[in-house]
Amino acid sequence: MSESPERRPNIIWIFGDQHRAQALGCNGDPNVSTPNLDRLAAEGVNFTNAVAGSPLCCPFRGSLLTSLYPHECVPGHEYQMPPDSRTIAHAFNDAGYHTAYFGKWHLDGFKEREGRAAYHIIPPERRGGFQSWVGYENNNSQWDSWVHGGEDDGAFHHRLPGYETDCLTDLLIDYIRARGRDVEATIPSQAPFFAVLSVQPPHDPYTAPQEWMARHNPATVQLRPNVPDIPRVTHVARRELAGYYAQIENLDWNVGRVRRALADANLTDDTYIIFFSDHGDMHGSHGEFRKTSPWEESIRMPCIIGGGQPFYGRGRGECPAPINHVDIAPTSLGLCGLDTPEWMRGTDYSGRILPGRPEVTQPDSAYMGIVVPTGHGHSVDKTWRGVVTADGWKYAAFEGMPWLMFNLNEDPYELVNLAHDPAFHRKRRELNDMLREWAADTGDEFAAPTD
Repeated sequence: MSESPERRPNIIWIFGDQHRAQALGCNGDPNVSTPNLDRLAAEGVNFTNAVAGSPLCCPFRGSLLTSLYPHECVPGHEYQMPPDSRTIAHAFNDAGYHTAYFGKWHLDGFKEREGRAAYHIIPPERRGGFQSWVGYENNNSQWDSWVHGGEDDGAFHHRLPGYETDCLTDLLIDYIRARGRDVEATIPSQAPFFAVLSVQPPHDPYTAPQEWMARHNPATVQLRPNVPDIPRVTHVARRELAGYYAQIENLDWNVGRVRRALADANLTDDTYIIFFSDHGDMHGSHGEFRKTSPWEESIRMPCIIGGGQPFYGRGRGECPAPINHVDIAPTSLGLCGLDTPEWMRGTDYSGRILPGRPEVTQPDSAYMGIVVPTGHGHSVDKTWRGVVTADGWKYAAFEGMPWLMFNLNEDPYELVNLAHDPAFHRKRRELNDMLREWAADTGDEFAAPTD
């Protein structure tokens, strides 16, 4: 591909909510069939150690779009992204791209105690710079999902006619069809595009269309080894996981629909797809549910980059780099031959993907944490920070006190906490120093332990 603006590749982000990295066929989950995502991974790059640096919806999304850390942008649940924030949409707009967003936003600071967020209208100036935007603030009812968009005389607000993931995918497919090109065209007649599909599933409530729900029986779900054999935990975990896997298989099917739409529009070779999630879901591991914890099930997200001519027919395999939420925007720009704006914090990993792209110095760890506690039950309700290293260590701390430390190479299910074991004091000090350095470098005022 040449470097002229009209020939730059397109980028599509597809991501769900609470989809943990472990819940993919290509990542070894025996409960779920994800042929379309497995194929995308086989043809592209599967970042097997990707990190959701803030395992909570709003902070993750703020960091995703701005490439700033939560304490610099959106610190907590139901906090508004500053309206003057520069986002990846602005960077693509400046490069001559058309930008479009479809689905869940959750960055306008609306408080659910004030009413149902699905009815909240986000004004155009607070939609992150996207040129086309059809979405909603938040919605926890996949069969009763409302979207809005447009402005002035063209503004609209309506209920989607079916299951949320299917209907939002329909909107993206319509957008792709409108931007398709004639098979004989050597130069696309329209600007390249950056499009985002953000769906709520597999977020709770864990329901999907009957075709998908019928495939999963709670009694036959295989639980992870770190789910304690406590009836009140295992009963809920099995019941919820059955619906969770149904939602994921439906999302996988919709990824296949998007890929077919790209092929029909003659855009397959021109378009990269990046599939990820905003964080994971505990589903009973360590006796916890949902998110906000530093455990693997909460902080690991799927991250697959595929599609596009450079990948076609020859996958790049698995990449162990700890790509973080702040890194997705710079990497997306890098795939298009665009430099990372100076205001972005993240690392451009496109050099690990595309031949000819420069490989920048990559961090030896990923920084993560919860800045503002949520009060959500069945998870950790304290401020914490942590690091996950490229060589397989994890460390997390409360303010002024070490909390968790695991050698993930020998203990992938995090059954042995080494944080308070004197035999590992030197390693804890090393990781604690790393955490303190991350806090200092990013202007984070977290009171890390002194030792």
